[in-house]
Amino acid sequence: KRIIEGLKDGTIDLVFGTHRLLSDDIKPKDLGLLVIDEEQRFGVTHKEKIKEYKANVDVLTLTATPIPRTLQMSMIGIRSLSLIETPPVDRYPIQTYVIEENKQIIKDAVYKELSRNGQVFILYNRIETIEKKVAEIQALVPEARIIFAHGRLTKEELEDRMLAFINHEYDILICTTIIETGIDIPNVNTLIILNAELFGLSQLYQIRGRVGRSNKIAYAYLMYSENKMLNDIAVKRLNAIKDFTELGSGFSIATRDLSIRGAGDILGSSQAGFIDSVGIDLYLKLLQDEIDRLKGITPKEEIIQNEKPLLDVSTHISDKYTDDDNLKITIHREINTIDSYEKLEEVKKDLEDKYGKLDETVIIYMYEEWFEKLAKEYEIIEVRNTKNSIELVFSEDVTNKIDGEKIFEEAFKISNMFRFKMIGKKLVLVLDTIKLEKHYIYYLVEILSKLSTFYKV
Repeated sequence: KRIIEGLKDGTIDLVFGTHRLLSDDIKPKDLGLLVIDEEQRFGVTHKEKIKEYKANVDVLTLTATPIPRTLQMSMIGIRSLSLIETPPVDRYPIQTYVIEENKQIIKDAVYKELSRNGQVFILYNRIETIEKKVAEIQALVPEARIIFAHGRLTKEELEDRMLAFINHEYDILICTTIIETGIDIPNVNTLIILNAELFGLSQLYQIRGRVGRSNKIAYAYLMYSENKMLNDIAVKRLNAIKDFTELGSGFSIATRDLSIRGAGDILGSSQAGFIDSVGIDLYLKLLQDEIDRLKGITPKEEIIQNEKPLLDVSTHISDKYTDDDNLKITIHREINTIDSYEKLEEVKKDLEDKYGKLDETVIIYMYEEWFEKLAKEYEIIEVRNTKNSIELVFSEDVTNKIDGEKIFEEAFKISNMFRFKMIGKKLVLVLDTIKLEKHYIYYLVEILSKLSTFYKV
């Protein structure tokens, strides 16, 4: 009561608290700064409550795994984002395994940890049968000293058990998700999560972070129930946590979570709203235009062109590469960002890392995307595709800028299948395609990427 009154009359300047600070009876006199730690533990209702305090409160949120909506707001400029990517000294990535529940693996993992005088977390999130699970693990490893903990124990019991475990009076702690945040025991370097398919992605990442908090290599075993058919979303979640093992990969985890769950509405309390009905791209564009308007930035006039691509090249991504339509959309988006050789190599490397070796048709598609950007930059007003050749027609303006001798010389170095002609006052670059060793797109992009070096001084 004293603290609540102190906040109301302004005699308290700084207060630390739990969700209790969001109760209706808390009315700060003049709130200026709100710092939220472990932001992923605050739901949408809590966020809406924070907005009721005051329109111009500065808010700093800290989290290892931002929730999808917060991440989305950061990505589109509503909130600013800073990443701390430097891990503490002597930390190693956690070795992560996703496997079906297997008693022999549990036994081996526990003995391996005990052999280096370490301790083990076994996460079992069912209070009703936790004592039965303790007996089961005790039968597997009779020598181990086992204790359990969950949120229904009294405050004193829980504190005594945690202190006893920290003091290494026990080797294994079988517990519920109470260890998700705030637990820092450097001697615990093996984690076994049972029924891992039931947990959220950011939750799995937070729990995994309870181990590997010293200079020892830590192991995390994510075990799903025996003989259980996992749905697509559970498989994606478990694969994501297995894929991102590098230190500081919470941002990547949250980005993957965003693509799995979707962002919901940016404003209001709805977690999944009208975004799907207008499409995420259009929604983000409308939102960005409105943000720019409020900032006083005049939006660029955009010319909507319904014209076909200049080249007739396949932009299809085969089902052999991936049969997931959402992944195909992601790949198309990545390819759409290509505007230089460096970017093309970056996207190529990224796609190969994520989805495996690219086939020739996808690489040609990537070059075609770069060609379209170059064609726009150098004012190629028409592309004529005949049976035996490709003709690029430049605008008069670009024709007047080009040093003919230099471009002829360079073109012949690339291929003796290049030739030039004029249509009126427009330069036409012709590539005979009959005897080319590889697809014509590679030759066109190579010459166009050098075009600015052929401009007259």
